[in-house]
Amino acid sequence: MKKLLTYLEGDLAVWVITTVMLGISVLTVYSFIPILVKTEGGSPGGYLVKHVMYCLLGFLIMFFVHKKNPSMVAKLSSFMFFIAILLLVFTFFFGATVNQATRWVRVPVIGLTFQTSDFAKLALVIYLSRLLVLKEKHFESWKKGFMPMLFPVLLVTGFIAFDNLSTAVLIFLISFLLLYIGRVPITKLLTSIMIGVGGLGILVLIHFSFPSLEFLPRLDTWYSRFTKAYGENIDTVSNAQAINAELAIHNGGYFGVGVGDGELKQYLPEAYADFYFSSFIEELGLFSGIFLIFLYLVLFHRIVRIGLNAAKPFETYVCIGIGLIIITQALVNMLVCTGLIPVTGQNMPLLAMGGSAMIMTCLGIGIVQSIAKKNNDLKKSNSISKTAKA
Repeated sequence: MKKLLTYLEGDLAVWVITTVMLGISVLTVYSFIPILVKTEGGSPGGYLVKHVMYCLLGFLIMFFVHKKNPSMVAKLSSFMFFIAILLLVFTFFFGATVNQATRWVRVPVIGLTFQTSDFAKLALVIYLSRLLVLKEKHFESWKKGFMPMLFPVLLVTGFIAFDNLSTAVLIFLISFLLLYIGRVPITKLLTSIMIGVGGLGILVLIHFSFPSLEFLPRLDTWYSRFTKAYGENIDTVSNAQAINAELAIHNGGYFGVGVGDGELKQYLPEAYADFYFSSFIEELGLFSGIFLIFLYLVLFHRIVRIGLNAAKPFETYVCIGIGLIIITQALVNMLVCTGLIPVTGQNMPLLAMGGSAMIMTCLGIGIVQSIAKKNNDLKKSNSISKTAKA
């Protein structure tokens, strides 16, 4: 064990939590995929092997990236953002349509799909972190400081919003939290939000005024989900997913019905992803759910702590941004499953089944670990220099 830990540098707690979560993921996803077998065909073993391969690939990417210098990430920030925009444009016009939404790019030959918003989310956080450093002296200026940081956010969220409003809103929220943490004047942030809300209102009016244009093709879906969540006369048939998710949590009780014995996971179309938390509580219980929340909070705390101990502001912003991506996505999944917000497509980081989401999360944690490794190396060198002087 000690020999193995010599190869894993960075923050030990992050390695342990990440590995534990990946292990939990393999066990639970295998239990939650009967509905996928029923709707898509295939075998449970085949889906398990596929998921294990994604977990291993994610871990290898995390290990490879954590060995690199964080300065490389800063140098590649513009290139990553450029690639993200190209992928979003390609997805917008030529993406594969799944569940009436065009969010995926189908990889040639192997036939696997990749959700480009997962990469765009990480690329935007890294790019914004770089801009916060470069534009620090111009925060008070709209032209030189704020607009160059706002434009990338609007560009990414604009492409994503048409087919995935929840992800666009989440990215917008994370971006503005990062800008606020980076000491961008709050007056500018609030002004931008008000302008954005007004602009969205205009788009909605255009959609209703000229329905034949289908300007916002998924507006009816968004409205339907909102009314299902907060309407007075809830249709139990059309709102079956959300109701079954809540019943699964109720059915789980304090200790769960046991791994593999959940019943309501059979009726949740995304039991292994969008409704992961409900399926988890049903089979493992409330106490296990609290433990899961604890793991996420500790992971977030460690990531933020690594960022605050970093030598460069860019590294601090990147860590906080990646931490926000993980914790907000997990929070949204839990809120959806408990019926506190409308149904939306956000899965549990490091736990739910999903190739691109798993890989991008592991890539982000790998970047955090590279910064943690650099922090540790600096501490060692400072300690050696103090000893030599003494």
